[in-house]
Amino acid sequence: MTQPLDIPRMEEAVSHLLGSHDFLSFCANKHFKKSSVRTLRELNIQRCGCEVVFTFKGDGFLYHMVRILVGTLVEIGLGQRDPNEIPQILASRQRENAGATAPASGLCLVEVQYP
Repeated sequence: MTQPLDIPRMEEAVSHLLGSHDFLSFCANKHFKKSSVRTLRELNIQRCGCEVVFTFKGDGFLYHMVRILVGTLVEIGLGQRDPNEIPQILASRQRENAGATAPASGLCLVEVQYP
């Protein structure tokens, strides 16, 4: 039997992720040359039956950024990380400080909006 995710704990971590940040710690491309600053406007986590749905809205995403964010949030939801680690992870700019990369299965791009 799998341990249920602590959604309120994950939402506490989300509060540190919203806004404009350098998300290089959440990028799988070690040789990223351009700016890794992105603005995350919304990150919702909802339990839908036996599934947990993550909804991201932002001005752009780095390579595997969403998958790494989900993996890190799941680790927080399982009690393996503290939600207050997020600012240090962001500041480190080191991929190895973030959580595991969530599998691509279930990942779905719903919509792209242009200003």
